Amino acid sequence: MHIHLDKAAELILLLMITIVFLQSGIDKIIEWKGNLSWLKEHFSKTPFNNVVPSLLGVITIFEVVTGLLSIAGFVHILLYNTTTIGFYAALLASLTLLMLLVGQRIAKDYDGAKTIVIHLIATSFLVFLLQ
Repeated sequence: MHIHLDKAAELILLLMITIVFLQSGIDKIIEWKGNLSWLKEHFSKTPFNNVVPSLLGVITIFEVVTGLLSIAGFVHILLYNTTTIGFYAALLASLTLLMLLVGQRIAKDYDGAKTIVIHLIATSFLVFLLQ
């Protein structure tokens, strides 16, 4: 296996996406009831009030798939020096973060939205690097 130092930034960012999304997705699965309870309260005064369980399921699936795709993208860069899978992982990560950002903005959780934007900046940079 040849380590592709010319793709170091891409590899680091793919690992960041893997860590962020797999940890979050797995946490949602393991702590489903606690997350659902917190989110129901968080979105109680929003248009999402009645669909929180469905939205939590969708976000959980997107997060886990994004994390797994990021791992695959990382491996493909290392083994084959190809970035296609990593590119799609970065796009999916961006879409997932945008969904989370909409939720935080609608819930008027501006500090939470700022945190998401930090991840979105890094992920957008990865999309740029891989296109």
